[in-house]
Amino acid sequence: MYYNNNDVRLEEMPTPKIGPGELLIKVIAAGICGSDVLEWYRVKTAPRVLGHEITGEIVQVGEGISQYREGDRVFVSHHVPCNTCKYCRTGHHTACDTLHQTNFYPGGFAEYLRVSPINVAYGVLKLPDEMSYEEGTFIEPLGCVLRGQRLAGLSQGQTVLVLGSGIAGLLHIQVAKAQGAGKVFATDVAEYRLKAAERFGADYAIDAKDDVPSRVSELNDGYLADVVIVCTGAVAAVDQAFHSVDRGGTVLFFAVPPAGVKVPVDFASLWRNEIRLQTSYAAAPQDLEMSLDVLEKGKINVRDMITHRLPLAETGKGFRLVAGAKESIKVIIEPQR
Repeated sequence: MYYNNNDVRLEEMPTPKIGPGELLIKVIAAGICGSDVLEWYRVKTAPRVLGHEITGEIVQVGEGISQYREGDRVFVSHHVPCNTCKYCRTGHHTACDTLHQTNFYPGGFAEYLRVSPINVAYGVLKLPDEMSYEEGTFIEPLGCVLRGQRLAGLSQGQTVLVLGSGIAGLLHIQVAKAQGAGKVFATDVAEYRLKAAERFGADYAIDAKDDVPSRVSELNDGYLADVVIVCTGAVAAVDQAFHSVDRGGTVLFFAVPPAGVKVPVDFASLWRNEIRLQTSYAAAPQDLEMSLDVLEKGKINVRDMITHRLPLAETGKGFRLVAGAKESIKVIIEPQR
């Protein structure tokens, strides 16, 4: 039960009871997402059970369900769109009102969870036999990354700069390389993560406290980055992104500063240089299906990103590791340990 980043308690609650069209899932693995430790985003709804990157085993099937059975190994999406509204019809599934209202209960950091009928219809994927539960927890975060790069229009040969080398940044590095990007630069303030960026495919890792635009230009034949991907909520990164993007380039805001924070923008410079600003939030069902396919084909190395595996009782430790952003990459909670 999450109260804040430094107060995550192990509490007893009844195993959820399911009704018609619902599933009961025994959670085997649940990843801690960077968004889980954004206190400005999470504390306002506390206390609650968080966790949305989950895989598990179906242990009970509600009346009326024929496509799943007890024992199936599955990934379950926490938020699903309606697939019929104006936003869904125009490809903006993550702006759908339904997506922001749907969830499984109580949350992924629990032994069992109930999956509602709409989540069963649009948010359950069977895991391939050869895919581990741990690997399956990357379906959601990787789906978000794939969606972001698709919206940014990233194409072969482009120079990419990833600001922030946490788990999202490292996935962006790998996906960009897999999609044929040219040089890929990465930044961070932590030496541990800079080394991780290089290990997962960045051609150059730059200390975020350095003059990043100058370093990119120096290492890229005098040009800045065609695509800049912001994977940190640090306000300074926004200004850094604007100064690091080349003429005709795109800045993808995969992460943003806290709500209410205003950042000054020199619109004349963006206008004159035809800079495109793109945001990306969450993942749609087709992004998750694509993510599963990418993972199944082994195009992205996620196994080596897992640095910690903790039992449910140590979820608080996991939150402190992720919030500290020092020597961890992916922290997996295993509720059945």
